[in-house]
Amino acid sequence: MKRIGKTRKGFTLVEMVLVIAIIVILAGVLIVGIGTYLNKAKVASLSVTAHNSSVEYVNAEVDRQLT
Repeated sequence: MKRIGKTRKGFTLVEMVLVIAIIVILAGVLIVGIGTYLNKAKVASLSVTAHNSSVEYVNAEVDRQLT
């Protein structure tokens, strides 16, 4: 018996565009999330650097006063 209609092979253009759109949306969400974490990491790094600098300054002043 012959089939009536077309046999379907592969994906249609609409399906491919939909998959690409979903991937782009997910990538955008991921990039925003990573940007937030990178900003928080930068702030934490600067905070630690400022703290270490102040501790180093205080130690130097104490050493200067004791000698």
